[in-house]
Amino acid sequence: MGKLEGKTAIVTGSSRGIGAEVATLLAGEGAAVVVNYRQKAPRANKVVSGIEEAGGRAAAVAGDLTTPEGVNDLVHCALDNFGGLDVLVLNASGGMEGGMEEDYALKLNRDAQVDTLNAAVEHMPAGSRVVFVTSHQSHFIHTVPTMAEYEPVAKSKRAGEDALRQMLPALEEKGISLVVVSGDMIEGTVTSKLLDRSSPGAIEARRAEAGRLYSVEEFAAEVAKAVTADVESGHTEYVGGADYFTK
Repeated sequence: MGKLEGKTAIVTGSSRGIGAEVATLLAGEGAAVVVNYRQKAPRANKVVSGIEEAGGRAAAVAGDLTTPEGVNDLVHCALDNFGGLDVLVLNASGGMEGGMEEDYALKLNRDAQVDTLNAAVEHMPAGSRVVFVTSHQSHFIHTVPTMAEYEPVAKSKRAGEDALRQMLPALEEKGISLVVVSGDMIEGTVTSKLLDRSSPGAIEARRAEAGRLYSVEEFAAEVAKAVTADVESGHTEYVGGADYFTK
């Protein structure tokens, strides 16, 4: 019996990378998992197939979380397929993609996080958990400058974290806890690749400063652990390199 046997989890932005690994790990602990994607259905279906082949339960759902329809479809996928919702991992983020509207980062990294949580908590029982995934570059943006190319994203993600924390009293009334997981730059993510493309050598420089950077698999394992960790609501779990930001 896994720690999440009989539970249902949504992992946003889970067709690849950290989200896909988290979804797979939660399924391995017994959770039925909703795999969310914006455009790439084949990738999401591959994640679902991998979970099912390992004996788990999963369903994929398309959803642009910056739209009410996308948020509604996401939550109802959990309810319709698995009958409930106990875990919400807010992993989806962005803002460095080309061709997006000017305020897309803020819409996704702040507004969509709040909208998704508001829609989900109506169906989450006491004892449920919400995990918000962020970066040290975002979490500490008010005290530690980051690369110019990443600053708009970092500020929007910090705004998202702040907005979620403002919901703590309402969550506590429902018996729902919120945990933030903050990590240093992660090797192999889309964001790190875009950063290195726009600022060549950025990842290598951060790796040198931190000593090492976590892999996607290593960081995902820490996010998955936060789902069942015995910590207080509002806790921030720092993963790798935080000493640099807190000096």
